Amino acid sequence: MAETAAIEIRNLDKFYGSFQALRGLNLEVRKGEIFGFLGPNGAGKTTTIRCLLDLIRPSAGSLRVLGLDPQAQPVAVRARTGYLPGDLRLDENLTVERALRLLNRLRGKPASWEDIRRLADRLGLEMRTPIKNLSKGNKQKIGLIQALMHRPDLLILDEPTSGLDPLIQQQVLQLIREAREAGATVFFSSHNLPEVQEIADRVGIIRRGELVEVAETGTLIHRSLHRLRVRFKQPVDPTVFERVPGVSLLDADGSTGPVVLQVEGEVDPLIKALAAYPVAHLETERPTLEEIFLAYYA
Repeated sequence: MAETAAIEIRNLDKFYGSFQALRGLNLEVRKGEIFGFLGPNGAGKTTTIRCLLDLIRPSAGSLRVLGLDPQAQPVAVRARTGYLPGDLRLDENLTVERALRLLNRLRGKPASWEDIRRLADRLGLEMRTPIKNLSKGNKQKIGLIQALMHRPDLLILDEPTSGLDPLIQQQVLQLIREAREAGATVFFSSHNLPEVQEIADRVGIIRRGELVEVAETGTLIHRSLHRLRVRFKQPVDPTVFERVPGVSLLDADGSTGPVVLQVEGEVDPLIKALAAYPVAHLETERPTLEEIFLAYYA
């Protein structure tokens, strides 16, 4: 494994009976980066995470987490990892404080209670409340605290901001940034694409158990999709541009425009097509990560 890799996955397969959830997955996450793992429900995100922590065993392939084999050294891997599951389960009869004290004692090197209380204060979590009286969002905060409190080398977070209000979501993103600044690697799955765009250094898109793209977030946004808004000097039939490979007509306001065109892939063929018409004004727009993601699943 490369010394710069916090996670290395090679040719990973996972079958559930006859259903194949992972299909030869290959992925490397660098030490010290924030990596966003994207895909819809059923794409294989949670299965990948559970294999990394040896919560389930892969059918084939190899894994390394922080230089360790999670199947041979699962306790060592988990000791250095902060994990937030997507299906968090807690003892509903405990208070927040008792639950966190219990989770803290289960670790070989417990976190300081001052650090735990500081995290609770930043997330606005009342420690004396019984868990059964908490909302989904407040239960999520407990999961975040137990993942962060021991300052792990690796954070693996499955939908970390699920159920949280926007202000707390921003606080969580700041905590993730601070963990990275302190030397941690962050690997997180999410359906909240704007937050991935805001915080991730790189993203990987998984589709039906296969990795279809890995790229730096900014590079992916600039490379994959272009949107052009065009106004013409005289009437033009905007549907002619749909004949250009990769071009879609999103909107047309009359025959002179503005016409909104989306290009997947190279933009040069469209520019050449536009050159045949009297263009009065042309501007480009940057696509969002959500638009790119949807293009991969179109």
